[in-house]
Parts: sequence; structure tokens; C-alpha cells
Amino acid sequence: MGYTVGDVIAERTVHLTRESLVRYAGASGDFNPIHYRDDVAASVGLPGVLAHGMLTMGIASSVVVAALEPGAKILDYGVRFTKPVVVDPEAGADLQVVATVGAVDDAATRIDLKVTFGETTVLVKAQLRIAV
Repeated sequence: MGYTVGDVIAERTVHLTRESLVRYAGASGDFNPIHYRDDVAASVGLPGVLAHGMLTMGIASSVVVAALEPGAKILDYGVRFTKPVVVDPEAGADLQVVATVGAVDDAATRIDLKVTFGETTVLVKAQLRIAV
């Protein structure tokens, strides 16, 4: 598949609930109570129960992976975590991911990810490179 810089290759909003966090904790083994207990999150100065950073990172990459052709090879993926995703006990949280082609050369295509929670960017320098 040919890519052009600036093309949006995928866009998705993923709804997280407290149940999502419990399921991820079980799958990952990360049972830090800031991811499921309001009282613990508050006691360490957090604004509420937070989604796991690696869950946020995984969701972001999954949006790209779902848009790639079968057999596409991911060369690398990296992000910087900037802000937490607070998952409300009733409303949950919506994580928006937009994947845009950032660069193309003879060896790879760089996909830049814009990952937001509300109006807040939660990951920066979120980039995934795929082999051409």
C-alpha cells in the first residue's frame, strides 16, 4: 500500500470503563490500586482512577494495526506519556486516536498518532514505523 504524508489512515474513539481497567489488570498483571480504587488514587494526589499507561499505548497502536494490510511489518513504536486518562466510575472515558502518515522513505513509513482524552493530549511523540 502506498502512503502519502498527511493522509489519515485510521481514526477511532475507544470507550474505557472501570471494567476495562480490571480486565487489563488481569491480563497484564498490573494490579496497582490507582487503576481501580478511588480512595487510593485520591490518597496519592491523583484526580481519579487512571487508565494504565500501557493500555493507552496499546489502544493507540491497535488503531494503526487494524488499518494495515495483512503481513505488514512494524519496525518500532514509541510514545511519551504526558497526561493521565481519568476513568469516571459512571461515564468512563473516551480515548480518541488519529493516525496520520508523518514521513515516507525507501525503507519505512512513519505513522504519527494523536491520542487525546477530551481536549487533552495524553501521548506525545507517539510514532509507529512500518516497513515499506
